[in-house]
Amino acid sequence: MKCKWSQWSKLTIALGVVLMVSACGKKAPPPPPPTPPPPSLAPTASLPATPNTITAGQSTTLIWKTDYATDVSIDQLGTVEPGGSRTVTPADSTTYHLIAKNNVGTQEATARVTVTQAAAPPPQTSSDQTAAQLFAQSMKDVFFDYDSYDVSQQYQQVLQTDARFLQQHRNMKFLIEGHCDERGSTEYNLALGDNRANSTKQALISLGIPADRIRTISYGKEKPFCTESMEACWAQNRRAHFVYQP
Repeated sequence: MKCKWSQWSKLTIALGVVLMVSACGKKAPPPPPPTPPPPSLAPTASLPATPNTITAGQSTTLIWKTDYATDVSIDQLGTVEPGGSRTVTPADSTTYHLIAKNNVGTQEATARVTVTQAAAPPPQTSSDQTAAQLFAQSMKDVFFDYDSYDVSQQYQQVLQTDARFLQQHRNMKFLIEGHCDERGSTEYNLALGDNRANSTKQALISLGIPADRIRTISYGKEKPFCTESMEACWAQNRRAHFVYQP
């Protein structure tokens, strides 16, 4: 009986050793390699100016956009946000230069704004001065509601009086200026001022004034008649203004 137990023990030990050797021969698979980080991208940049041609004294709006940039600057403005806009009034033709950088590279963009000088008016004679004074005294401006270019009934009657004066002075030519208050963007107000000048022109044409006597221009919000930020002042700036043209 003692001999049998000894043989059984030896068999058990031998089997254990075999299992241990077999287990040690199998290696665990290596872990998968880490996912590489996405490659860094070079910056992109754009810098349009709207409008890109202006008359001296008018403004334009720079609108810039960059992607992947960590450092953005415009030569004439200094450091700026990665995207934004700025209204500028250059005195002379100017090329605005944007630089966008990150750790991969640099991207540049430019916007050329051409500034034209207003032509000097011809010298007036005494008869021109008299006509200009008479025109300024007789022609009454047209005023508009906020964000509107419709000529109201009140100012339809004003234009009838203006038209009678113009029919009595058939040689007079004139300019209609479209003006707006300070609210809204430069581009929007230039368009609104243009609509105000042209709706006034069309109303005068319908009253018998020849179109070739009338020129129009929009100043938007750039040449206010009143500069305080209040409704009474804004109302003074929403107008079509008449200017004698010798």
